Amino acid sequence: MEYRRFGKTGILMPVISCGLMRSMHSWQDQPFDAIPDCRQQALAQVVEAALAGGINHFETARGYGTSERQLADILSGYDRKSFILQTKIRPEDDPAVFMTNVQDSLDRLGVDHLNLLSIHGINDHRSLWQSCRPGGCLAAARNLQKQGKVDWVGFSGHGDIQVILSAIEHEGDGGFDYMNVHWYTIWQRNTPALEAAAKRDMGIFIISPTDKGGMLQAPPEELCDLSTPFSPMQFNDLYCLQRSEIHTLSVGAACPEDFTDHLEILPALADRDLVREIYQRWQQLLQDRCHVDRPDALWDKVPRWQDTPGYMHIGLILWLDNLARGWGLWEYSRARYRKMGRDMPWVPGNNAGSAAEYDLGNISEKAGLGREELGAMLVEAHQRLSAQKTV
Repeated sequence: MEYRRFGKTGILMPVISCGLMRSMHSWQDQPFDAIPDCRQQALAQVVEAALAGGINHFETARGYGTSERQLADILSGYDRKSFILQTKIRPEDDPAVFMTNVQDSLDRLGVDHLNLLSIHGINDHRSLWQSCRPGGCLAAARNLQKQGKVDWVGFSGHGDIQVILSAIEHEGDGGFDYMNVHWYTIWQRNTPALEAAAKRDMGIFIISPTDKGGMLQAPPEELCDLSTPFSPMQFNDLYCLQRSEIHTLSVGAACPEDFTDHLEILPALADRDLVREIYQRWQQLLQDRCHVDRPDALWDKVPRWQDTPGYMHIGLILWLDNLARGWGLWEYSRARYRKMGRDMPWVPGNNAGSAAEYDLGNISEKAGLGREELGAMLVEAHQRLSAQKTV
C-alpha cells in the first residue's frame, strides 16, 4: 500500500480507502441484535480484507443505516490506533442538534473519538449556511475537537462547484481540514476545487470513483478495449491518483473480493506515460463520435440552469449525452438523466423534455452554434437519454 500525507491533518492515508455504504445490512437504523449474523460476518470479512491489504481508513456515515452499529462490534476487536475512523453527519439549523448527533454516532461506533468528522452534504447555500455561519455546525465541531472527541473536521460536497469553493475558502472557525468530493476521468469540473483545496493544504478524498465515476464496475466493451492493460475501473483509479492533489479514493466494498482489482493498480501508480496514452485513446474515441475533446465541452458556454428557459440544465444534459454516445456509458447517463427535475444536488435543473417549446437561438449563438442547432441537440439528447435501449 502507498500512503500519502492527508493535507494539514498529517494523517498518513492509504491511497485506497474502505467506504462502508455498500456493506451495511440496512438503510434503516436498527438495534444491533436485529442484524442477522450472516450480514455481520460479511462486514467483518470486508474489514479484515481491507486491513490485510493495508487499507486502514474506514469511512461511514450516520445516514448509512446500520453501518455505524455494525462497525462498532467489529472494530472493537482491533487496536484503536491501528485504523483511521471517519463518519459523516448532516448539518442542522440548530448546532446543538448536530452535536447531539455526533455524540450519538460516537456511541453507535463504540469509540470515544473520531479521527475525521465530516459535515455531510454541503450541497447548496442552505447547508453551507448551516455549517459556516457564526456559531454554526463547524463551530460546534471545533468545540467537539477541543473536547478531544474529534481530531479533524472536513466536509463532503455533491453540489455546485461554487458551493464547494465557498466551503474550501471559508476561514471562520479555522475553516475545513479536508474534503470528500467527486472528481473522475468523466467528471473533471471540480478541478478548481482540487487546486483551491491543495493551496490550503487540505486533505482530498474522492467519493465513489467506480460507481459515480461511470458505473465502471460494469463497463462498456469499447472502454475495456481502450483501457488495456487495465480495466476502465483500474484506469480511472490511476488517472485520479496521478493528480498530485488527490490523496485517497473510496472503494465501497460489499465483499472482500471488491478490493482486489483496485489493489492491483498500486505498482502502476508512477507509470504516467501509460496512463496518459490510455486517456488519449479515450479522448480520440470521444472526438470520433461526438467531435469534442471533453464530454463537458459546451458546459461553460451556456447559462446556468437557473438562468435557462424552463430551468433546463443544458450543460449537464449535453455532458450526459456525450458520455453515452462517446464512451458508451448509456446506463450511467440514463440513470442520471431520470433523476433530473427532482431537486437533487447530484443532478440539478430540468431535463430537455420541453426543449422544443423555447427559443434558444441567442443561447445557441453565444455558444458558437447555429441559431437552431442547440435546440435540435437537446431534443435529440432527450430522445436518446429517455429511451430504454441504445438509439
